[in-house]
Amino acid sequence: MPSEFTGKHVTVAGLGVSGVPAAKVLHGLGAHVTVVNDGDDERARTQAAELEALGVTVRLGDGDTLPEGTELIVTAPGWKPTKPLFTAAGQAGVPVWGDVELAWRLRGPDAAPWLAVTGTNGKTTTVQMLASILKAAGLRTAAVGNIGVSLLDAVTGDTEYDVLAVELSSYQLHWAPSLRAHSAAVLNIAPDHLDWHGSMEAYAADKGRIYEGNRVACVYNVADKATEDLVRAADVEEGCRAIGFTLGTPGPSQLGVVEGLLVDRAFVEDRQKNAQELAEVSDVNPPAPHNIANALAAAGLARAFGVSAAAVRDGLRAFTPDAHRIAHVADVDGVAYVDDSKATNTHATEASLAAYESIVWIAGGLAKGATFDELVAGAAKRLRGAVLIGADRALIREALARHAPEVPVVDLDRTDTGAMLQAVQEARRLARPGDTVLLAPACASMDMFTNYNQRGDAFAQAVRELGA
Repeated sequence: MPSEFTGKHVTVAGLGVSGVPAAKVLHGLGAHVTVVNDGDDERARTQAAELEALGVTVRLGDGDTLPEGTELIVTAPGWKPTKPLFTAAGQAGVPVWGDVELAWRLRGPDAAPWLAVTGTNGKTTTVQMLASILKAAGLRTAAVGNIGVSLLDAVTGDTEYDVLAVELSSYQLHWAPSLRAHSAAVLNIAPDHLDWHGSMEAYAADKGRIYEGNRVACVYNVADKATEDLVRAADVEEGCRAIGFTLGTPGPSQLGVVEGLLVDRAFVEDRQKNAQELAEVSDVNPPAPHNIANALAAAGLARAFGVSAAAVRDGLRAFTPDAHRIAHVADVDGVAYVDDSKATNTHATEASLAAYESIVWIAGGLAKGATFDELVAGAAKRLRGAVLIGADRALIREALARHAPEVPVVDLDRTDTGAMLQAVQEARRLARPGDTVLLAPACASMDMFTNYNQRGDAFAQAVRELGA
């Protein structure tokens, strides 16, 4: 397959995490590579210089014009399908792939199969859990894809893998038409990135592409009918099974929870009558409901690949979640302080709020077009108080006034570096022993912070200052 690129004129759309590896790989395969990029900042110029030293042509500040002679475009996943570059490509009959599509096509005949995960929330944690389980089974594996590790590097590198745990975003799936996973999971579907996809239906359809051509199992969320609908619509290989996961008692061909145990009624003999214990709920870190669901999805994919129940248990016990994902920071005066800065949309925040009984909620930031009425109405009985920060905090304040008028609200009209410390101090004033002060913003962070990591670090530092 790589020989087809020799002498081919390929345009790589976008520098960054995916574009630079794609340009290097294609250049190494003998293609004539031109990189186009919207930005012309210092970082882009540094990346351009690196590629130009190899003989790659780079065009900065113009990502809309189709270079003459282009026979294929390989795009960064975040570039919108409506960009003029892609309109011109369609008119010229030029195919557009993402870096995931390129990686899939560059796989060798004996390449490791892919166990793939998508969903609005929980993808990274589930993929990392899956990789931990696969490693516990003695398999050579890696967590790759949207998690930040290039699939191209995994596919073209020297390391030999038995199986890959692959996180895929809706953007990546949109540009990966020929991807065919061994087994795949859609964790959940909630409104997100609708400005990119154009509609909820288009967003869900791109998520559903992950099931196309699955060989063994399509893993879906029993509590989220949209994921089951995507399984029903998928064109899979004969014999591929629909495998549900649920926080309740599982039926046949499902994984679920029974009396504090994660159990499998899908990959056992006589699943009408039998179930296999996989792990205890306490083996999941942290054992919040949405994280137990992540663990069940990971277990379903691992079991589809033939992994033992003992490896599922050992892999879950060995797993440590990334920072800023419902992470317990400290207890101060009988109050728990929890950092879930990664909860950047309402769906993630809903899951986070459901994990605690009495909450002082720190929320706000950039709403990205979201509304908060449903979120607040569902959590109202759990809220001891709320502290609001960020550019779009008024939207949350108004939802609280409509659906939880008895909840005391502190509205902080400041965006300087000391705002988080004041937010934590105000939350401490509202909290009582036994409460949880929860940073689960339901919003993006870029109005006040570089990213959600910096926001979570600021929260943790403020909590440490309380404790001191």
